[in-house]
Amino acid sequence: MSPPVQKQSFENSIAIVDEEIRKRKSKWTLAALSWIDFEDVEQILRIHIYKKWSLYDPQKPLAPWLNIIISNQIKNIIRNNYGNYARPCLKCAAAEWDDSCSIYGEQCKKCPMYSHWERNKKDAFNTKITLPLENHIKEVHDMTNEGFDLLRSTHSLSSALKKVLKPAEWMVYEMLCLKNQKEEEVAKLLGFKTTEKNRSPGYKQIKNLKRSILIKAKKCITNGEVEIYG
Repeated sequence: MSPPVQKQSFENSIAIVDEEIRKRKSKWTLAALSWIDFEDVEQILRIHIYKKWSLYDPQKPLAPWLNIIISNQIKNIIRNNYGNYARPCLKCAAAEWDDSCSIYGEQCKKCPMYSHWERNKKDAFNTKITLPLENHIKEVHDMTNEGFDLLRSTHSLSSALKKVLKPAEWMVYEMLCLKNQKEEEVAKLLGFKTTEKNRSPGYKQIKNLKRSILIKAKKCITNGEVEIYG
């Protein structure tokens, strides 16, 4: 009887995990979820695999097990961020390609399922799923900024951030948000590079810094450290 196979730790298997995750990158085409790109998905998948690691049977190949976990989790991400809010017509056999309906003529509240979605989920869908600006010219044109002083509010936010941001974070905030420089210019000035093909230099460093700045900005606003003039 052969001895049992020694189970590898998650940390020692991270290269295989990352390789299997990267295979899905070309298939992530859900552009509607503009707030979550594949780098965010990668991190979600790593964490999920780590939590499930105790269920892996070392007697079996690792890659097929990883693919099952990754496939199921990607389905969950899409369902939780899109499918739960999308109109029912997308899964209905009566729906036709031009947004019409073989039963009611058009996809509208004449249909009980559509009516229920419109009452309970449409607002959440519109909030979560970003839409092209050109589709909402009238709404944007009708918006006013009366009573809101953007310049003074931005100055207040900048003053609060300068106290909490690290030097590199402040430089990125100042160049991107105050001086309106491009990310490529900022990365070049800071000496950021990348070894990945088809990626602009420093894209990952800039992304991480922007995320850190955003977290700290939200904290400053929540704590009442920023004066909103309006």
